[in-house]
Amino acid sequence: MQIEIKGLSKVYPNGHAAIRDINLSIGSGMFGLLGPNGAGKSSLMRILVTLQRSTEGSVHMDGMEIDANRNAIREQIGYLPQDFTYFSKLRTWEFLDYSARLGSRMGKKERLKEVDRLLELVGLLEVRERMANKLSGGMKRRLGIAQALIGKPRLLVIDEPTTGLDPEERIRFRNILSDLSQQDVTIILSTHIVGDISSTCQSMAMLHKGELAYYGSPEGMISQVRGHVWEVTVDDQEFHQLKNKFPVISTVPSGISWETQLIALEKPHPDAVSINPNLEHAYVFFMENKLGISLV
Repeated sequence: MQIEIKGLSKVYPNGHAAIRDINLSIGSGMFGLLGPNGAGKSSLMRILVTLQRSTEGSVHMDGMEIDANRNAIREQIGYLPQDFTYFSKLRTWEFLDYSARLGSRMGKKERLKEVDRLLELVGLLEVRERMANKLSGGMKRRLGIAQALIGKPRLLVIDEPTTGLDPEERIRFRNILSDLSQQDVTIILSTHIVGDISSTCQSMAMLHKGELAYYGSPEGMISQVRGHVWEVTVDDQEFHQLKNKFPVISTVPSGISWETQLIALEKPHPDAVSINPNLEHAYVFFMENKLGISLV
């Protein structure tokens, strides 16, 4: 699916402009939408899944304007909201079956077969009889992905999927999305967790206060910080001096010293060594030097 977003803005009745003049082109594969809480990500997601209308601008999906073709568009979209809810009195398979009855035209036999296929896809087949409210947090998010995949949507929109998950579940969730992105499905992943983008997405956008701050590949964003990420081992006094002047990415105690990674336009210490950056480094650099947001 090809998505074209042009001049998109959303102003709420109280005058708050959630997004302003967003222009994006999103193709197949996985697209990351990065930004801090309150950046406008959820408002953009709700417009894309036809839960609300924009104030200005347009969105076309494979040439269809979404406001003029809402029913046809909805049939092609799967959505996992940040506040995904389930019916606690239903078993895992019953919840999926109920969701399939609401969102598809499948007969009972086909529907039950699809339920088991989706449960196996997200690694929940062995707990199909467990009550939905007895699933772990990670399992509930995987159940959310399964319900979003009912009907084989061509566009999957996922809002903050790994918040609160432990590292193992976060990796499992990312792997599920990565596998899905190879199946001619467009996946839009909205998150404030940099690692979710760097490990899964081929292209991305960054929102800040409702505006588009960056649009391109993760590698393109990383290239902007190359030569500005430093590693140095310092004593306690020097560490606190550096911490008060520069954004510190990580610190590892080493005896009476600190192994420190930080962002600086120029060499911050005589012993500092330039290192290869990652997307987390680029995100901090962008916030500090492109958007003027002090993280010190």
